[in-house]
Amino acid sequence: MSSVPNIGEVASLIGEPSRVAMLLSLLGGKSLPASELARAARITPQTASSHLAKLVEGGLLVNESYGRHRYYRLANAEVAHALEALLAIATPRPIRSLRESDQVRAMRFARTCYDHLAGEVGVALTDQLLSLQMIKEADQEFVLTETGRQKLQSLGVDVEFSPKSRRRFARPCLDWSERRHHLAGVLGASLTNRLFDLGWIERLPEGRAIRLTPAGIAGLYEQFGVDISQGKESVH
Repeated sequence: MSSVPNIGEVASLIGEPSRVAMLLSLLGGKSLPASELARAARITPQTASSHLAKLVEGGLLVNESYGRHRYYRLANAEVAHALEALLAIATPRPIRSLRESDQVRAMRFARTCYDHLAGEVGVALTDQLLSLQMIKEADQEFVLTETGRQKLQSLGVDVEFSPKSRRRFARPCLDWSERRHHLAGVLGASLTNRLFDLGWIERLPEGRAIRLTPAGIAGLYEQFGVDISQGKESVH
């Protein structure tokens, strides 16, 4: 018989400000070197190394060595889901500069949440998938319909799911900036990967904000009825 999960231990790992900064830097799904994570947390490499070791030991991060460099990433999608949920209930911090304001605006518009699309664009697309009955809600999950399967396959999205996978196929993920759900899970990741492949979305140089390309603006409207207008979404 397993014991009750130790929430306090995880909370103490996440609650330290420097570790929070490093975890959030990895929320976009990238693997980053310790030096970059140290800069994100504004701490010395030695201090960062100590914090990273604790996060790995606690099961929140995993690391891989490439030559002389060690890269870190979130251990799994569950860690990302937990971080996004905490962001949704946390009190917003005051914005202290124009640069920070621009970064927050870009993040709210479109970003990666681990490996799926979030922000205004991600929520608008999920709303349309529901409206067009490509997915439906059932028992706190999303279910891909036959209509959705045919449509997404026609766009080249991988919609197959292995029963052996420990990851859920399609689930709602509470979006911290929109306070509504976007599509996560295997299907959310597959759809986002395809949007990258099509050149509809691009990563910005810093952080996890996403830029919607002209092809993406046209494609989302033509294929799903999501109308992007001056950074705001509407649906038809």
